Amino acid sequence: MMKIRLARAGAKKRPFYHVVATDSRSSRDGKFVERLGYYNPNARGAEQKLVVDTARIAYWQQNGAQVSERVAYLVKSVPVAVAA
Repeated sequence: MMKIRLARAGAKKRPFYHVVATDSRSSRDGKFVERLGYYNPNARGAEQKLVVDTARIAYWQQNGAQVSERVAYLVKSVPVAVAA
């Protein structure tokens, strides 16, 4: 089963997350099929907090991918989301 979820990157105490489409059996930061955007919780100034390709997320959902709770919350509730 495919999942759309966050993969953690960044330095210690400075998280940065990639929104990825991946097999549900792979590890959190393991291999993925496609990178769909990113989420930067530490964004300051002109930096963008969330950038996602909503068209690709819709494509993966149509093909049976399940969206994690956190990704669904981010895409739905953050008005700063920008289509990449």
